[in-house]
Amino acid sequence: MACAEEQARSSRRRSCDELIAEAVAAPIEGWDFSWLDGRATEGRPSWGFQRLMFQRLASVSAALDIHTGGGEMLAEAEKFPRTMAATEWWPPNAALATRRLHPRGVVVLLTRAEPPLPFADEAFDLVTSRHPIAVWWSEIARVLRRGGTYFAQHPGPATATELIEFVMGPQPRLGAHMEPAVQTAHAEAAGLQIVDMRIETLRAEYFDIGAVVYFLRKLIWTVPDFTVEPYLGRLRVLHEQIEADGRFVTHPTRVLVEARKPE
Repeated sequence: MACAEEQARSSRRRSCDELIAEAVAAPIEGWDFSWLDGRATEGRPSWGFQRLMFQRLASVSAALDIHTGGGEMLAEAEKFPRTMAATEWWPPNAALATRRLHPRGVVVLLTRAEPPLPFADEAFDLVTSRHPIAVWWSEIARVLRRGGTYFAQHPGPATATELIEFVMGPQPRLGAHMEPAVQTAHAEAAGLQIVDMRIETLRAEYFDIGAVVYFLRKLIWTVPDFTVEPYLGRLRVLHEQIEADGRFVTHPTRVLVEARKPE
């Protein structure tokens, strides 16, 4: 923390416009967040999604990872099933994932950001996703074999609401479609049975305005189609607040989901 605070103090000695320009120039492909080291922190859910996901991958014969990003997390698995596929909708991320995962025998497909999934019915024992942009419950149920599992970590309702509302103004129904009860209803309507669903609220801190801009550029659905210009006034106010308080605190939410297709 001391190192992070020292870097934060260094960042705050630079102007708002300099910090924003640096963040706008930073590459945002893939799910590598190392650019934020020392500039932002975010807690992790207690369940340890990556470890649980890798355990499941090692025990099935065919699996699919949806919205794999640049393949960073999937590439850390020690063992893949005999058939392993991944999808990604953003071309720069799909290219990264292809370079990273093809050498390990993973088929990476560039797909549209809408259904259908480009696979036959009952193709997989396991479908996984970490922070999907949207959850296509009917498609997930279609490509799962009988007895198969969907295992995922979703963004939760009202995730990072303090940050989003600071930039955009009040959002009274922010993320209501990600409420566990709503997700359960959609899963069951698609013919899946919920095995486990848990929600946790985490803490994230941003130590300079550049970190905020980088985050909003990288996770572009947080503030939809984010660019700096329409929000420059609010970003400058937020910069002044971070200068005064030393950080901006917001609270991401995460939902662990395990659903099963009946035998």
